[in-house]
Formats: sequence, structure tokens, C-alpha cells
Amino acid sequence: MTAVNPEYVSRPPLVVIEHLYKSYRRGNQRVPVLEDISLDIAEGEFLALMGPSGSGKTTLLNLIAGLDHPDSGVLTVGGVDLTQLSEGQLAAWRARHVGFIFQFYQLIPVLTAFENVELPLLLTPLSRRERREHVEVALKLVGLEDRSHHYPSQLSGGQQQRVAIARALVTDPTLISADEPTGDLDRTSAREVLDLLCRLNGEFGKTIILVTHDPEAASRAPRLIRLIKGNLIMDERNNAAGCRSPREPESSP
Repeated sequence: MTAVNPEYVSRPPLVVIEHLYKSYRRGNQRVPVLEDISLDIAEGEFLALMGPSGSGKTTLLNLIAGLDHPDSGVLTVGGVDLTQLSEGQLAAWRARHVGFIFQFYQLIPVLTAFENVELPLLLTPLSRRERREHVEVALKLVGLEDRSHHYPSQLSGGQQQRVAIARALVTDPTLISADEPTGDLDRTSAREVLDLLCRLNGEFGKTIILVTHDPEAASRAPRLIRLIKGNLIMDERNNAAGCRSPREPESSP
């Protein structure tokens, strides 16, 4: 199914997907996960992928982020054909172009917040001083510059997720892959994380793809895509709240 949203037609696509298929093997059986997905994502978009468990939303996110290969179809990001890259080339591409945010933070417990954020930069040619400057900027952006020497166990869940967001940002990636980033947080912390994602999109133009089961989290993304059983069934402008906080009143006309 092809998704064409007129709100984004005039913006150049960062991600181009055409007739994408993905399946897995279970013994001798082929299990289809994505069926004939066609979709464009413009540079600077913030979109949410929703669907029940098994709908294929995380698989689609992983394909866009270069964590897996499709069976067939077109998949380009920033003009790079990901289907033609080897595993080593994909790893190098991910390190440069994708920032990852996970549900359970994936912080290394024996490293401080500063050291966790610095990790992706160790794969770059930046000097120690340059790495320090990048980390300090990222931690300041997420409001944790005063927690840089704290270990994950000394931080709340919301603070740990903000460290993870700083780690995702520190390389200035082309896109941010956010897989259930609020799934392990209380409602207040979840809203703070969503506010931060909105700011990254609105002020810094970051392209963000958010996978979520939470309708409130999805309502913060200006574009909403729904998948069911591997099929794209809806692509629409999300007028419920967008990046305006659900607590913030509508402005008067």
C-alpha cells in the first residue's frame, strides 16, 4: 500500500521506501512481517508509527535505521541505498547517520552519564577535547549538565532516558530512531521526554521516527502512521495535539 500525505509532498524526502517486503523464517515456514510498504519521510519530520504487537512497526523502524535488511524493495536514506550495503558498511553508516533511543535506555552501568554519551564519539576521529565539547553540549541540551559525573543508578528513569537522548544526539545524526522511549517511564517523565523530542524536532530540525503503543505519545508527533499485520493502513496529519503539550491550551484565533 502506498502512503501519500499531501502535507509533506512539497518537502524533499529523506527516506524513500517503495514496495518493501520483510519476512522471517520459523523452521521451514516463512512468516511475513511487512507487505508491500511504500512511504516517503521528509527531512525534518517527526512521525509516530503505531500498531498492535506484531504489526511490523519496530521491524520497519529497524530497516530504516539500518539494523536489518529487507527481503526486497527500495529503501534509501539521504540518497544512500541501504539494500546494497554490506553488514560492515551498514554499521559504519549507522554510526554516522542514526541516533538510537531505546525503551530501557541501554546505558552502561559502570560508566558515568558523560562517559555513556561519549561512547559513540569514540568511533570518530575527534580529539579528546572535541569529544568533551560535544558531550557537554549534548548534556546541556537535555538539561543534565549538572549530572555528568553521576552513574545510571544515581539517576531517575527520566534522567536516564535523557542521557540516552544526549547519546543519540552527540554525533549530530541524520535521523533519530526512538523505539518506545516512554514505555518504561511514569507519565510526568514521559511528557518531559516527549517535550524534549518536540524541541529537537522544532528547534533543531531533527528527523524523528517514534515507535509507540501510547496514544498520548503518538499524539505529540505531527504525522501518524498505523500498521496492522504488516500493512500500512493509515497515514495522516495528527491534529490531536502535535508537538503542543496536551496540557497546553489551544491558542485563540
